[in-house]
Amino acid sequence: MASSTPTARPSRDPSGLRARLTIPVLAYCGILMAVMQTVVVPLLPDLPRLTGASASAVSWMVTASLLAGAVLTPLLGRAGDMYGKRRVLLLSLALMTAGSVVCALTADIALLITARALQGAAVSVVPLSISILRDELPPERRNGAVALMSSTVGIGAALGLPAAALIIQYADWHVMFWVTAALGATGVALIRWAVPESPVRESGRFDVTGALGLAAGLVSLLLAVSQGGTWGWGSAPIVGLFAGAVLVLAVWWRHQLHADRPLVDLRLVSRPRVGLSHVAALLTGFAFYANTLVTAQLVQAPEASGYGLGLSIVQTGLVLLPSGVVMLLLSPVSARISAARGPRVTLSLGAAVIAVGYGVRIADSRSLVMIMVGATVVSIGTTLAYSALPALILRAVPASQTASANGVNVLMRTVGQAVSSAAVAAVLVHHTSLVDGLPLPTLHGYLVAFGVAAGIAVVASAVALLIPGDPAHGSEPAPEADAAPESGPTRTQGVRPVTDGTALEEA
Repeated sequence: MASSTPTARPSRDPSGLRARLTIPVLAYCGILMAVMQTVVVPLLPDLPRLTGASASAVSWMVTASLLAGAVLTPLLGRAGDMYGKRRVLLLSLALMTAGSVVCALTADIALLITARALQGAAVSVVPLSISILRDELPPERRNGAVALMSSTVGIGAALGLPAAALIIQYADWHVMFWVTAALGATGVALIRWAVPESPVRESGRFDVTGALGLAAGLVSLLLAVSQGGTWGWGSAPIVGLFAGAVLVLAVWWRHQLHADRPLVDLRLVSRPRVGLSHVAALLTGFAFYANTLVTAQLVQAPEASGYGLGLSIVQTGLVLLPSGVVMLLLSPVSARISAARGPRVTLSLGAAVIAVGYGVRIADSRSLVMIMVGATVVSIGTTLAYSALPALILRAVPASQTASANGVNVLMRTVGQAVSSAAVAAVLVHHTSLVDGLPLPTLHGYLVAFGVAAGIAVVASAVALLIPGDPAHGSEPAPEADAAPESGPTRTQGVRPVTDGTALEEA
């Protein structure tokens, strides 16, 4: 196995302005990443008219970003471990910004889809930032920072929808992308100024064969999941994609087991502490995403449906805004629970709270107040669960593999969200009725979707409790002995190499 090699660099004053702003800057970039994923949603109904493309072609502006993010997150995480996390973080933000510039300059659907794929690279921002925080912060500050970084996904999603809707309503739609380009450029500048390069590197050569194999397998799998409802689950293209994904990923798995420098260390994944954390991430991603998908559709349904509130996209964004605020406020609370009881308890509790939130939605999905309460309870559970997942990974893997391991964990969440999207769509399509001549999902269909998500959340809570070896009181043990580097210098926890050869206690 490759060794973890610290790279000497000058130390920073932990009381200096740049050191104090490292966490806020990384959190800003995490929020920006989530905003980038949601800003296109208010545009989707009008894009066929604005671009002259079909509705199916326009839908690829979402699909392209999903596929690119899923494929690039583990690849960029591995590259960060090997070549520098700050360097790869800057690359992902630069790609996101370039994608925004392209979107701002064109109405050609092919270029827009390509640009959205570039923006998908930003999904790696969160796992790379969490890995940087592990390297830069002492254990007593790390849990809170990681919890905040994890919550940025929900915060950005809640902020992005109403902000984008307001811009689109009162300005040309290209302005939205100019705004995100400016925000992205600001993020690049702030990272260059405030975030240091991690001294922890893993030596070896990047597994190009493994990267190509994983990319091909994931694209086949996620394309089949995301397009199954449109193309037909029994159609030849979908069946072929599923079969191809199974074959390619099986060959890729075998290659990873025999590679000297694998892209994904499957020996780590096979350990219950890591593998069960990934399973819990997949299930939690499924459970969380159903809330986002269904709430927006439900409140925008016309009042003639008998349950819809007929809200505009701006009003819908405001309905979801409290969920983002709650995620921001509760991130320190989730860190304290993890410090006191361990992150697996936090994860289990979070998944259980998600199930309770769906219970509220099932009890009453007609009242706006109860809809907001239920959605907020789901967000509370998501905050707890999402903050615990990276903490579990940080405790279970060597420091030299934190970015790639967290990248795989984010990938599992993404797969869970893709499956959730397909499952919710299938449920709602099966439960429709005509309202003013248009097919709309019935309230019963929404309640079935809530019930499925609640059941998945309960399973996620149980899986979390099966994760073994969770240390108490927030201590961070070294990973298992056989996960440690076999040779080469290692970085001592709590010290950082400096250019004059001395050791300086970490900030």
